[in-house]
Amino acid sequence: RRCQKHFTKQGIMSHTLFVVAVALVAGAAQADVKVDITAAHPGNAEVTTASAYDAMVTLSIENPDGTTTPSGWSTRKEHKGNGRPFSFTPGQNLIKGWTAGVLQMREGERGLIHVPPALGYGGSDQGSKGGGWYIPANSNLLFDIEILGKSGAGGPAKAKGEL
Repeated sequence: RRCQKHFTKQGIMSHTLFVVAVALVAGAAQADVKVDITAAHPGNAEVTTASAYDAMVTLSIENPDGTTTPSGWSTRKEHKGNGRPFSFTPGQNLIKGWTAGVLQMREGERGLIHVPPALGYGGSDQGSKGGGWYIPANSNLLFDIEILGKSGAGGPAKAKGEL
């Protein structure tokens, strides 16, 4: 009986620690998306999940030593892209890190979004080695993104109440 009581307390303690650890990891993963705004426009409208947006984007792999490696995917001509904006709606068919990052931005802003593997492509390779673009599994991603504005709007909108 004493053993059973000890086992039950130990089981409860282990379960509680497991639940706390999972919650901490999940919270830390969300906090790991970092956005460095390089061109701010605080008077412009915030990016939301209610609209589609156009953006110029370059995706790189962020190495542990802080250097970057081109992934081969960009919309910018200077990075061998086609020069046409990428259209997206936050929260729809995107990696979680992209959505978490752009929702911290405003229309017209340019920023660097740092995405950890857990909020990127995780353990899956993307593209093909030797192909047009490639991202190895468990890569930290760096998106250089400029939110041009809502798709079809012709430019960034001002925040409500701004002239």
